[in-house]
Amino acid sequence: MSDSITEYKKWLANKDLDGELRTELTAIENDPKEIEERFSFPLAFGTGGLRGIIRAGTNGMDIYTVAQATQGLAELVKKDGGAEMGVVIASDTRIKSDVFSEISARVLAANGIRAYLFDAPRPTPELSFALRHLHAKAGINVTASHNPSIYNGYKAYWTDGSQVTAPHDRNIIAEVEKITSIDQILTGANPGNITLLGEEFDEIYLNKVHTLSLSPESVGKFHDMKIAYTPLHGAGVRL
Repeated sequence: MSDSITEYKKWLANKDLDGELRTELTAIENDPKEIEERFSFPLAFGTGGLRGIIRAGTNGMDIYTVAQATQGLAELVKKDGGAEMGVVIASDTRIKSDVFSEISARVLAANGIRAYLFDAPRPTPELSFALRHLHAKAGINVTASHNPSIYNGYKAYWTDGSQVTAPHDRNIIAEVEKITSIDQILTGANPGNITLLGEEFDEIYLNKVHTLSLSPESVGKFHDMKIAYTPLHGAGVRL
């Protein structure tokens, strides 16, 4: 309990603490059980990345735990000579997915890494395509997949367009574990390193998908066919 209280007070003592998170944490100052739940241990970066409840604290999905993960990924990208190749960032429509995407881009940019940031939610296949098309070094997908709405997540991808596998997963985890303080995270403004991906890139992706049609003649023949479509949790709504 004492360690969690110490960590809690350390967060509140940080003069640069985000205002929204400060309000959230101040509201639990008389709730030691809640403080212990949020600060007794860090949100673990596993082989697939992060996943947790959206809340302030070391054991929650907030801008600092996301920034910590991104700083660890940035260190590996730099060590592997991928700063110029860049990192692609996509997200779904979950709560704070846009916020977590933006803080990830800022951390990468501050580390001198080119960040390709989609300007709105995009489906995972487009992220994988972007990684290969842009010859990027790594990717970030802000999503908690099928988990309830109180959750969000952070998945790391590698240059082949797939989620990270050995040895890259272990190497990222090792770098993330070295980040033990907010002070180690670089977030200085460097907008020149951030490139937004919008409708022009969507056209590139959709044109490539079109070439994979198994029966294009059927589309022309049955031009009045009815199609039911769902973007599931919204990530495909732009396409």
